[in-house]
Amino acid sequence: MSLLLEFLKIAIYPGVLFIIVFSLFLEWLDRKIYAHSQHRIGPLYIGPHGILQPFADILKLISKEDITPPHVDKSFFMLAPPVLLYLAILGMFMIPLGALGEPYALLSFEGDYLVVLTITTLITAFVFAGSWASFNRFSALGSIRALLLMVGYEVPLFLCAAAVALDAKTLCLSRIALIQSTSPWFIVMQPIGFIISLIALQAELERIPFDIPEAETEIVAGWLTEFSGKKLAMIRLAHDIELFLLASLIVTLYLGGPWGPMGPSALWFILKVIFVIFLSSILRALFARYRIEQAITFFWKYIIPLSLLQVFIALLIPLV
Repeated sequence: MSLLLEFLKIAIYPGVLFIIVFSLFLEWLDRKIYAHSQHRIGPLYIGPHGILQPFADILKLISKEDITPPHVDKSFFMLAPPVLLYLAILGMFMIPLGALGEPYALLSFEGDYLVVLTITTLITAFVFAGSWASFNRFSALGSIRALLLMVGYEVPLFLCAAAVALDAKTLCLSRIALIQSTSPWFIVMQPIGFIISLIALQAELERIPFDIPEAETEIVAGWLTEFSGKKLAMIRLAHDIELFLLASLIVTLYLGGPWGPMGPSALWFILKVIFVIFLSSILRALFARYRIEQAITFFWKYIIPLSLLQVFIALLIPLV
């Protein structure tokens, strides 16, 4: 019976099925906020207020012809989409969602924080590998831009991660959230880290103003140019889950994770994730795309010094 319950947790709730469904809901929410910020409507017709549009988009891509160009390196080209989807779901397993009132994630251990950060890096690495294997000039340019952008945002993201770990004195995400249930949220002492993490989320997900690797007005679809059908559906779904993952990571590190006045709750966690998505969507609507050299200069000239400052603050003024 216990094995069956564990299987249901992994497969349905708070496991794979919940992660996929809620990630697609977040895509719809992001598109609606982004549209209304620009006085547009956004998804409207499929489902109430267009809420089923992301599901329809995935089904449409799955039903389309899956074309593999003859000139690609099939090993990496075919491997990248399922690996991206697997990595995104694996990262979510280590986030404490507060499901069923449990304070710990499905996979919780000392060091899971480092594993999640490593997964975010591996996702970019497989984006590069899959797009470079396309042997397409637009894909190659998009993949190079993705790597250059990673050089900019990964350093401040890991520095802010170190600042949180210094204050929490643990590398377990569930324990980091648990600490904030009896002390102020880490955003109180680390507001700089929260802002930098939010900016890094935009860059990691290639969202405006950092949508440089795709840049459809410049390089068609960038690194996505040669992907179609089921492969593109897996990439789109992996992108939505990664949005959920990074928003959940920010919620866990700075907003107390699933903890609320009555203990851990999935409802509190969902509301906090929606808040982070709202901020991300507003940033997406406010700015225009940077050029790649502007983005790198922005991170190395301004964001990295600020992240170092946050580390020094965490060293000098411990929170717990």
